[in-house]
Amino acid sequence: MKLNCEVRQASSNVDAKHYDTARIRQEYLVTNLMVADEINMVYSMFDRIIAGGAVPVNEELLLSAPEILRADYFTQRREIGIINVGGTGIVKVGDEEYTIPNKEAIYIGRGNRHIVFKSVDPEHPAHFYFNSATAHKETGIRQVSKKDAVVMHCGCLEEANERTINRLLVKEVVPCCQLQMGMTELAPGSTWNTMPAHTHDRRMEVYFYFDLAEGAAVCHFMGEPQETRHIWMGNEQAVISPQWSIHSACATRNYTFIWGMCGENDDYGDMDWCATPDLR
Repeated sequence: MKLNCEVRQASSNVDAKHYDTARIRQEYLVTNLMVADEINMVYSMFDRIIAGGAVPVNEELLLSAPEILRADYFTQRREIGIINVGGTGIVKVGDEEYTIPNKEAIYIGRGNRHIVFKSVDPEHPAHFYFNSATAHKETGIRQVSKKDAVVMHCGCLEEANERTINRLLVKEVVPCCQLQMGMTELAPGSTWNTMPAHTHDRRMEVYFYFDLAEGAAVCHFMGEPQETRHIWMGNEQAVISPQWSIHSACATRNYTFIWGMCGENDDYGDMDWCATPDLR
């Protein structure tokens, strides 16, 4: 197996105003997360979040600690949330195995030394997407299905943003330290997410887009509300959203995305809304 970890520095909202397309993509777009028999991740200096992907096909994949962590094992000082976006897979933690179907999750708290990814059927391998944040205490392990989630139905077809928000790994469901994760599914005919847009200075966020049809694309909007930019993205790609940035998108058809947050607090409703006519 192969494990890759890219480190990205935090960027200033003042500097970001001057980035061209190539630089914006270099700073915030995350590609090539889902590669057969590899674990790939990006370590961001924005609240030290990690976004990664693991695709076990011909072998089991052990989640070891990359050099940047200077840790004996991955969760020595971290928690991790994992959502499967592929075929049914297995996450082994210590001696215990957890079967994770498509669009279901597992939370693994600090101190669990041995984490392994496996696929049930190599012809239809699991695609495990994960976020990890620093953790100050041990909080155990919890497998979470969509029926366990806090579910919110938002938007409408008339505004092209009818969607279901599945809050999977949040404090109402699992005893997370600071990590929060969930999955938003857009209804057929809807293309906009997170509108009206918002920021939250106390947390940063990463979006991971998937379920995009062949040939489809999603246009992610970022930047300060009065200085927005955009990034064209493909299936199974992620984007880093600093605390000063909006995070919204429109695509050529409906899609699903995973959001992961960490930072100062774990209050999902702590948002600063931006009126749509005021965006620039």
